[in-house]
Amino acid sequence: MGGLFAVHLFRTIGWEVSVFERSGDDLASRGAGIGASEALFAVMRRAGVPFDSLTGVQRVRSRVCLDGGGTVIAEVPAGGMATAWARIYRALRGALPAGCCHFNRSLTRVDQDPHGVTAEFADGARVTADLLVAADGIGSTVRRQLLPQVDPRYAGYVAWRGVVEERDTPAQVRARLFEHLTFCFPEGELLLAMPNPGAGDDTRPGKRRYYFVWYRPVDYEKTLPGLCTDASGRQHGVAIPPPLIRADVIEDLRASAVRALAPELAAVVARAEHPLLQAVFDCESSRIAFGRVALVGDAAFVARPHVAAGVTKAALDALSLVEALAASGGSLDRALEQYDRDQRSFGGRLVARGRALGAHLEAQQKAPDRGRGPTRDWDPALYMREYGADDLVAERHHRLVNSA
Repeated sequence: MGGLFAVHLFRTIGWEVSVFERSGDDLASRGAGIGASEALFAVMRRAGVPFDSLTGVQRVRSRVCLDGGGTVIAEVPAGGMATAWARIYRALRGALPAGCCHFNRSLTRVDQDPHGVTAEFADGARVTADLLVAADGIGSTVRRQLLPQVDPRYAGYVAWRGVVEERDTPAQVRARLFEHLTFCFPEGELLLAMPNPGAGDDTRPGKRRYYFVWYRPVDYEKTLPGLCTDASGRQHGVAIPPPLIRADVIEDLRASAVRALAPELAAVVARAEHPLLQAVFDCESSRIAFGRVALVGDAAFVARPHVAAGVTKAALDALSLVEALAASGGSLDRALEQYDRDQRSFGGRLVARGRALGAHLEAQQKAPDRGRGPTRDWDPALYMREYGADDLVAERHHRLVNSA
């Protein structure tokens, strides 16, 4: 996603750009619900990408917290917006000029000198340019080459994600919760549930989907490998395709939902087909610009999902880089120094916010007596107000716009 934002923004200042994608497909079938913001839509407008922020974007009225019996115990007016990852992707991908994007091109190495940078690919091809923007994700090949000491850090818990069509959502959810961002705090855990656009980005009542993400502490060495082992005995590392998750793992998840969650949310978990398992990591880079190479998006910093700003952060990275180049008077070195300084600070703040919001989850893997989740001083209303990073995103976007 960061690469797509970069290509459009670079073209607005007269650069010729090519995208090299390691996947063999256009990715539109991937991704799930994401948090959206006015800053994200503003960057899309700045990039000249046609996008109607009133279509395929679901707004929520408030944030509510349920106890284990399904009673609303707190509500805060902070709303928010949600959309589908694929909706943003399709808009960016569809606006690319013909021949700009090259698929099945897996990067193996980057070489550079004062005159340019060369990308080497697994098929033997070499491409030389003035600047390489590395938007190759949390497992970035470029970051591993340039910062071999930087590794993603496991947060101590996983996220289970699932989605249910609105028509299949429990009646109590449709009646009381569908227009809200709903929180539930089982012992030492966290579940969020929210409306999402349905097929074809449909946000009409009855045509939408209901999406949940459930954070649960999992031991990295003892438990996670088993969760990521399929029925044939093949171990898939720390990520397993949803259709290959064993039936007994799904049944255990559903049984845990009955024990730990409000009944209507447990019913949502029970009705979600092929839940997705994601181990939660974060990552901080000590530098994000190296000569003629710039890291953007998750290649540079990975904040935990609690900030709800992964795509927006990628967009702001690309915008920051382009604005720095436009203001540099033609000095690539000066532009990359500014980009490194500004976006490294922003990325660090997002990572810190994500860690603060996930501290009570991470603590479950550290404390010898793990206790019973949130303490007596736990204030769900305060937590719901602080959840996300809209303030950090708005502040960074404001600074970019006003310094341009």
